[in-house]
Amino acid sequence: MEIKHDKENNRFTLDINGEIAKVDYTLKDNTMYLNHSEVPYNLRGQGIGKDLVEKTFEKLTEEGYNAVAVCSYVKAVAKRSEKWSKIIA
Repeated sequence: MEIKHDKENNRFTLDINGEIAKVDYTLKDNTMYLNHSEVPYNLRGQGIGKDLVEKTFEKLTEEGYNAVAVCSYVKAVAKRSEKWSKIIA
């Protein structure tokens, strides 16, 4: 599963067999405020949310953005990782 950065709609998406998991953000001064994450109901409990958020972190840092976790789930994933807790505010 490859993460896609949909800059037009301010979101990162993962397509899982036609169903879309997403992280929405607001961009201000090269900082992404990660506001909301969502996994389709029937795909929950399979680790897709964590994968989605970690791939989002990888993609946004690769593209040179800073990020602030606003969404409680995104915040939790960042805090549980030694790597991401130092990068994602």
